[in-house]
Amino acid sequence: MEIILYHAGKPVKKILPACWRWLCSRPKPRRLFSKRTFRLVGLSLMLFSFFTLLLSFGPVIVQEVKFRLSPKPLASSKNSSTDSNRQNERQKAAEEALSYGVSPDFSIVIPKISAKAKIIPNVNPADEKEYQSALKEGVAHALGTQFPGNQGMTYLFAHSTNSPLNISRYNAVFYLLKELREDDEIIIFFAGQKYVYQVVERLITTANDTQWLTRKEKEEELILQTCWPSGTSQKRLLVIAKPV
Repeated sequence: MEIILYHAGKPVKKILPACWRWLCSRPKPRRLFSKRTFRLVGLSLMLFSFFTLLLSFGPVIVQEVKFRLSPKPLASSKNSSTDSNRQNERQKAAEEALSYGVSPDFSIVIPKISAKAKIIPNVNPADEKEYQSALKEGVAHALGTQFPGNQGMTYLFAHSTNSPLNISRYNAVFYLLKELREDDEIIIFFAGQKYVYQVVERLITTANDTQWLTRKEKEEELILQTCWPSGTSQKRLLVIAKPV
């Protein structure tokens, strides 16, 4: 027995085919963008992201490549402090500083990691606006610490950025400080003289550890500071060196 349902006096079997034909006969909505347009937009976004990363991390990549490919330098001769050849030393120091492309007045050269930069003296490490401005020009010398050649501690810091995107904005000269090991050489040019130091220790400390800035040393000492891990402000990497 066949059962036929009725709706408003008409069989449902007859209504459904008519509705389907009506739906199929309606014009399809037109797409606003073609598949090709979507592909072009996606490719453009990928290229934009790639170049943004390249610009942000360019200085870091350059430093890493230079470090991996450059030959390891020979150790420099020891400092001489005799009065008889001081003038000759100044001349040689000035010529060597210029050969590195830095000023003999106050600058740093780390041959192993191909790092070189001007040093900005007497920068207040407690004044963020002041030291961030100094880091755009070079490495900062902490206010209240000694200058090279004097008894006590010389404290230099750089690359104090709180974001990987800011690496290209601030001086990245200390980015490869992590590669330094014991006996590696650090050269400081100050007041026309050359001072050579060797790394004796490397350590990681908290961001609020200020004892290294305030401790008193009877002997001459050089401390280099940068952020750790690179591109963050979580901790501090310290490299401690003694004069040769």
